[in-house]
Parts: sequence; C-alpha cells; structure tokens
Amino acid sequence: MATLETGVKKESISTVYVKPKEKKKTRSPFLILNFYRILIILAIVGLWELAVRFQFVNAFLMGSPQGIWSEAIRLIQSGQLFTDTIATLYGTITGFIIGSLLGSGVGLLLWYSERAAKVIDPFVVALNGLPKIALAPMIIIWFGSGIFSKMALATIATFIVALLSAYQGTHQIDSSLIHLMKSLGATKGQIFRKVVIPSTLPWIISAFRLNIGFALISVIGGEFISSDKGLGRMIFVAGNLFNLNVVWVGVLTLMLVAILLYAIVTKLQSKLLPWEQAELEKTK
Repeated sequence: MATLETGVKKESISTVYVKPKEKKKTRSPFLILNFYRILIILAIVGLWELAVRFQFVNAFLMGSPQGIWSEAIRLIQSGQLFTDTIATLYGTITGFIIGSLLGSGVGLLLWYSERAAKVIDPFVVALNGLPKIALAPMIIIWFGSGIFSKMALATIATFIVALLSAYQGTHQIDSSLIHLMKSLGATKGQIFRKVVIPSTLPWIISAFRLNIGFALISVIGGEFISSDKGLGRMIFVAGNLFNLNVVWVGVLTLMLVAILLYAIVTKLQSKLLPWEQAELEKTK
C-alpha cells in the first residue's frame, strides 16, 4: 500500500516568554507627607533650642524645648497632665455629643413646621452671633466651677451650629424626591425618615466637624474663667506664674487632643458617608 508524502517540512515552533514588567514600588503619600511634617517639626525644635542656648531668644519669655520636655515629664509623673487632659476631654466630648445631637434633632424637626422655624429664627440668629464665652460667668454661677459648667458651654456652642446646619440641609433636598414619595402615597413621617434624614446627613456630619473645635474652645474658655482642673486651668495658672514651659506643655497637649478628636469625627464621616469618601479618593 503506497503512502503519499505531502512534502511539507515541519517547522519547530518556539514559545517566547515575555518577562512581565516589575511594578515600581511606590511609597505611600501618607507616609511621605508625615515624613516631611516630622522633618519640619524637628527643624523648628532644633533651631529653637539652638537659639535659646546661644541666647538669641530669651528662655524666660519663650521657653525652651528642653525645659518643655522636663516639665512634661514632671507633669506626667505627678499625674496632673493626665487628670487635666481627661477633665478637658470629658467636658468637650460630652458637650459636643449633647449639643450636636439636640441641635441636629431640632433642626430636622423644624422641617415639619415652617411657622415654628420662622418664630424661633431671630432667637437662633441672636444666639449664633453671640460669643458663647460671654455666657460663661452666668453659667459658672448657675452650675458651679466644676465640669458641668464646661459641658453646658460646649453644649450651647455646638447646639446652635448643629441646628442651623441641619435646618439648612432640609432646604437643600431635591424637591422631586419629595414629590415622588407623595405620589406613591407616603406619609409625612415616611418622607422624613426615608428622604429628609438621609439627604440631610452630610450637612449634619459637616456640623460635627465644626462643632468639635467649638466644643473644645468653649471648654477651655470656661476653664480659663473658673475651674478646679483642666488644661485651660493649667495654662492659665502657669501663665500667671510666668512659667512658659508649662504653658507650652498645655498648648501642645491641646493640639494633640484637637487632632485626635478631629480624626475620630473624620472616621465617623467615612463610616456614615462612604460614598463621599469614595469620591474624595477618586479625586486624589
């Protein structure tokens, strides 16, 4: 039996492997920013200490990094720094929570009645324009020099801001959503729960971010006037004694407290408003 040969030569096929490109290792922008921030802080502290040592700056009038460190260690070991920080934190956080929640609640409820909103509008405007520290003497007389007077000051300061922000937010709701809910037979209460509260939430959280600063300022102001403990009292007493190193310890501790509280509120915002956080990351 004859076999047919095709005459076609077989060619070997070699497989070519392409080495994948190695991804360049990129450093986190957050780490880079923190690195630069630490460098700036170290540079300022170093120049400050050198200026004091070579007597370009009067340590009595400006303090010194070494003196501040020594006083900080002393206050930590004695427990005073911890006690004063806790007192300020407690008044700030408690007043912030009470004032922000009450103010947001009242601002949302005013959506139910435009007449009620118009009635209380001048009172809210008057309180908003009034420096809250002006109320401190009266509040301290009513509540004493303890922690409750500081909580009351923080509550008043945050209440007004939260109320105005929440009420303003109710007026920024897309009216087509409300009309749609009404056409579907929704009651006013259902519209309030399903549309008003979710739509106003970004305004409420924005007020929270403002209020954490207002609450801290109010508590410190109250501690300046009359208090038996707190960072404000520590700074005030040290200032009267011309102990600038202790004043700096109090100021730096307040800065750390403010950063901590702001970070907590920002984290809360990312949890309650994840879509805003996603949009923010896209723009980076």
